[in-house]
Amino acid sequence: MNIKKIVKKFIPGFVLDFYHFFLPMFGAFLYRFPSRKLIVIGVTGTNGKSSVVNLIVKILEQGGNKVASLSSIKFKIGKKEWKNSLKMTMPGRMKLQKFLRGAVNAGCKYAVLEVTSEGIKQSRHQFINFETVVFTNLTPEHIESHGSFELYKKAKGKLFEVAKKTHIVNLDDKNAEYFLGFTSDKKIAFSLSKNGADVKAENCQVLSGSLKFSINDVEFNLNLLGKFNIYNALAAISVCLSYGVDLEICKKAVEEIKVIPGRMEVVIKEPFNVIVDYAHTPDALEKVCQASKEITEKKMICVLGSAGGGRDKWKRPEMGKIASQYCDKIILTNEDSYDEDPEEILKEVEKGFSGSVNFEKILDRREAIKKALILANQGDTIILTGKGSESWMCVAEGKKIHWNEKEIVLQEFSKII
Repeated sequence: MNIKKIVKKFIPGFVLDFYHFFLPMFGAFLYRFPSRKLIVIGVTGTNGKSSVVNLIVKILEQGGNKVASLSSIKFKIGKKEWKNSLKMTMPGRMKLQKFLRGAVNAGCKYAVLEVTSEGIKQSRHQFINFETVVFTNLTPEHIESHGSFELYKKAKGKLFEVAKKTHIVNLDDKNAEYFLGFTSDKKIAFSLSKNGADVKAENCQVLSGSLKFSINDVEFNLNLLGKFNIYNALAAISVCLSYGVDLEICKKAVEEIKVIPGRMEVVIKEPFNVIVDYAHTPDALEKVCQASKEITEKKMICVLGSAGGGRDKWKRPEMGKIASQYCDKIILTNEDSYDEDPEEILKEVEKGFSGSVNFEKILDRREAIKKALILANQGDTIILTGKGSESWMCVAEGKKIHWNEKEIVLQEFSKII
């Protein structure tokens, strides 16, 4: 039984609104308004936020700056890093202000924060002096929580309302005009295709295991997979160029990145590919499938779950539909079922299958991974979606099971070679 949810039902909405507003104000006061002594950069959108944060940090550090960052992957203050094991991207308002005070005390110049619509809904972005904000892309997510796609979009827009200096927007996204409509001193648009973009990637090439593109005749060679990572790199480069970082420094920094944990992370390369990715929305899953096809010689196997806990039930058949369109074999398994029946979740995923689909259900996620490894042959690709670099799997009665997808893959692989 979730006591917190029951209590919320009996509290008037205006009381909850005051509570959500008061906490960040109190936290900022308690920790002496730390964001006033930092250059705070916020990154929002549906997909790519953590990767963009990671890329921005790498470039700023390459330019000689001390940086703090916060994302769904990890927390970082200078050289100190620790995994985000909170099962939420943005920590609570007091923890967030405490983190920023830690960044100030450590002598950081920049703080780069991943900002979610759920965090904005609970006013976690309030009383933080965001100087620059970035919009990556927008596709349906958290619809049941916000009430509609429009309300979800407006929640993201609230970040742009509080940041008045620099707005950086993906011009290729169909929602770009909305985010460009907010008042700011400077607007920077990035694109792969549109003339008029301030930062444009040209001569883009998606190769097997790498990406190539150029900006102002400077050629970039990324050791990352998927065209979407060109967009992520463009977003980060746009931020850093706005702070005077030289394009050659941007190039050196992004080319040094070999992997972003849990984001198109190639865990095994031989005799077949195994890729771990956080993909938890239909758009993200499709992009992962497309990118994985580019390095697959034979068949593609997908280990697939879908968010439980009553969240975004609409997307379950959509995830099933996409997986069935791209993958030769699907293994449906548990992801984060919370208090829902995992069997029922998988039935909803299965409803989206189109055509004749080769699939099976194995609720035990470790066993599902093991089965995929046994089935794979030379030249195949296995994609494991939904968990990425998360540290926990959340099941019934509030229980959290320690989880490390990459480690489990390697453990099970060692048993079959």
